[in-house]
Amino acid sequence: MTYESCFQTQIDSLKAEGRYRTFATLERIAGRFPRALHRAPDGSTREVVIWCSNDYLGMGQNPVVLKAMHEALDRSGAGAGGTRNISGTSTYIVDLEDSLADLHGKDSALVFSSGYVANEGALSALIKMMPGCAVFSDALNHASMIHGIRSNPCEKHIYRHNDMAHLESLLASVPAATPKIIVFESVYSMEGDIAPIETIADLAEKYGALTYLDEVHAVGLYGPRGAGVAEERGVMHRIDVIEGTFGKAYGLMGGYIAASAALVDAVRCCSGNFIFTTALPPVIAAGARASIEYLKVSDIERQKVRRNVRRFKDTLTRSGLSFMKGESHIVPLIVGDAVCCKAVTDILMDRHGVYVQPINYPTVPRGTERLRLTATAAHSFEDIDALCVVLKDLWEEYHLLEAVA
Repeated sequence: MTYESCFQTQIDSLKAEGRYRTFATLERIAGRFPRALHRAPDGSTREVVIWCSNDYLGMGQNPVVLKAMHEALDRSGAGAGGTRNISGTSTYIVDLEDSLADLHGKDSALVFSSGYVANEGALSALIKMMPGCAVFSDALNHASMIHGIRSNPCEKHIYRHNDMAHLESLLASVPAATPKIIVFESVYSMEGDIAPIETIADLAEKYGALTYLDEVHAVGLYGPRGAGVAEERGVMHRIDVIEGTFGKAYGLMGGYIAASAALVDAVRCCSGNFIFTTALPPVIAAGARASIEYLKVSDIERQKVRRNVRRFKDTLTRSGLSFMKGESHIVPLIVGDAVCCKAVTDILMDRHGVYVQPINYPTVPRGTERLRLTATAAHSFEDIDALCVVLKDLWEEYHLLEAVA
């Protein structure tokens, strides 16, 4: 077998299963999100509506954010200059970390190059610093959290998704003196549901565990200042480590943790993911801080999302379309087959100018393939109603209503 034949075999297998990944080339139109230009392989261009964006609040187009980024670019140029340890600790990153600590009511914060890197780097460092620790991880935690947990030898316990009785039974099975970390998310992005954070905090106190909460799909969007679901539910002070991102509701890129001064300082000194990665450039850090500070005081965008999500879910329900009815803003619409899921998204793009990516294995289990739809603050009621009509017609045309009933 040649090397190339090995690679081609893998590609052919993915195509046969309907799991071969194709990417649409999109050019977001400044000031017109969720509209974008789709550049097809044949060179043609047309306007489409994006229905799977994580830019939930449209902050990637916000004038306050763009102004801060232009000013930073003019003042400091494009690059960071290196890792934080060498030459990449700009005043923009220091100010951003101060803003994050204030947002979450913590002593300190630490910025990473992405939310993925933040999870992997922080969890790996924490486990390494606590010899003999036991980790309790929700079964549906993100791959970045799983990789961070697996990177060091430790006792691992996987509890059934949001099953607090199962989590408690696992905690009770470990000696009281064992260091423990409970690792979970607030909003689960492929299910659209939300963790029982208060109960997890209760169990952590009862069994002496550290709590590590991933709020990437919640920061900016939940809570009176956008600090996430923990803030909204009044339990943020009971969570030891909050991890978040700038790549979703804040409209940019990068990730972070917020926690006690000692914990953040220890991760800063011990996380290889942090130490050996080039810092975020000033233009990104400035934009992220502007977005965070703006959303600490502006609730308009959050109100628009709540209004649009309510309209979207109500219209889907009246249309008889089966979606996973979680509490969050994320609407997973079940298809149940990888090939069919890809075919549906192709038709939506080709016939109707609707861009949404299929979600297939290994992101979700086989047989639960879905469209992950997001009604953002920038969508209109007309956008929502038009999509629901198209989806209903498509589901009836391909008998999907019966298939997923």
